[in-house]
Parts: sequence; structure tokens; C-alpha cells
Amino acid sequence: MATTEKSTPNVDAIALLKADHRTVEGLFAKYEAATTRAQKRTLATQICTELTIHTWLEEDIFYQACKGVVDAALHDEAHVEHDAAKLMIAEIARDSGEDRFHDAKVMVLKEEIAHHVGEEESAGVGLFAQAKKGGLDLAELGARMAEEKSG
Repeated sequence: MATTEKSTPNVDAIALLKADHRTVEGLFAKYEAATTRAQKRTLATQICTELTIHTWLEEDIFYQACKGVVDAALHDEAHVEHDAAKLMIAEIARDSGEDRFHDAKVMVLKEEIAHHVGEEESAGVGLFAQAKKGGLDLAELGARMAEEKSG
């Protein structure tokens, strides 16, 4: 039977968010290995783009669903960590890669993101574990997030 509806991948929200985490980790590794300013600038732009999309999906869909389901302090901390990351992303995106602090800014962002990812993915107690235990419909959330991401 043919359908005209837009199909979305059948992936749960946590799997989608973890895939984003791995993508950004890979980009940070490429950034560290890059040898030219042009390569670093291109990679910094990709990192900022990926993180901007990821934080938007996480805040607007996943975190909204987690409210009242996960530990309130952890939920609030995740939002504040996003705010800090968004400030650093904006600063990196503004500069041309010529700023003498460009590499340092990207490395600080990497450290902030690694800390944030660690708290989300922490086995048993992290935001993702709590969301699973809380009975969120991860398939429905994943479908919404995938649709927004592709859309």
C-alpha cells in the first residue's frame, strides 16, 4: 500500500540523542587532529551546527517530556549546561578562527559537552536512565525528534 506521509526512522529518542553525542565527539577528535586553520574553522562550524540542532531538539522535545519524570535538580542543571554551551557556541561561531583563543574556546566547549553527556548517559542515575525508568514513550519522542531534525 502506497503512502504519501513522510516516514520517520524508527529510533527511540535516547538512541537518537546518543548518536548525536557520538557524532559531535568524532568532530571534536577531528578538530584536535586538524593541522590547518581552514580545517579547524570548517570543523568548528560543523560542531556548532550539530550542537545547535541537538540542543534545540533536546530542549524543545526531550526535556519537555522529562519534566516531572526525572529528578528536578538534574533537569534544571541540564538546561543551565545548555545555556552555557550556547554562549560558547555563539562565541566560536562569531570568530573567524583567527582569534588566538579559538582553539581554547573549542576545547572548553568540548569539556563542557563531555561533562553534560556524562550526566545524561550515566548508567542508572543519568537523565536518560531516569527517562527510561519514568516510562516515557521513547519511540514517539524519537519519531518527533527525527521528523523535526529532517524537516
